[in-house]
Amino acid sequence: MPEQRTHLDLGCGLKPKNPYGYETLFGIDIRAREADPSGATVIGANLATQPIPFADDSFDSVSAYDFFEHIPRVALDYASNTSRFPFVELMSEIWRVLKPDGLLYAITPAFPSEKALRDPTHVNIITRKTHRYFTQPDVLGRMYGFKGQFQLVRQAWVHPRDAYEPMNPGIGRRLRNLTERLSGEQSHLIWELKAVKDTPRQAAAAAAVAHS
Repeated sequence: MPEQRTHLDLGCGLKPKNPYGYETLFGIDIRAREADPSGATVIGANLATQPIPFADDSFDSVSAYDFFEHIPRVALDYASNTSRFPFVELMSEIWRVLKPDGLLYAITPAFPSEKALRDPTHVNIITRKTHRYFTQPDVLGRMYGFKGQFQLVRQAWVHPRDAYEPMNPGIGRRLRNLTERLSGEQSHLIWELKAVKDTPRQAAAAAAVAHS
């Protein structure tokens, strides 16, 4: 019997989204909730200050809808005269809980759309080059403590309408997307990123070589 695939939706609100239609669904939201009418398990956590409360390599995919823009880039602790980078830490956590080749699907209002700046709680403005801090070959976020590595599967401007923008849309959707691009309605960026990490077998082989 094939293994069931598991998805995690971050900042899920009342109902977690499941863009890949996987069999088991979890959600995390700052408001603690035990369950959702869909049957998903929803856990309370503040991901600007806390790690994702799951073990390494737990999920086949993770999603974040209109969420990244609410995670601070920098947090200051004046008492200890230190700073941390919550968004970089969150991206490390997403990489950690994804299985090898697991996918992150994120959709975020992005610059230069005014929707990226309209909401006063938007503190993390994404651009079309921000992914380079987390993706090969640059992985520029390592200078700020990013611990993972992603491969860019795709990045695209979209109208924030659907739970999943198909990789190969039909002619009708292509025409609609073109119209929305020309009219400036495509305010959000999709990130679809693949977690680059060793499989358990590769990790065991590397450990054996290191100890030989």
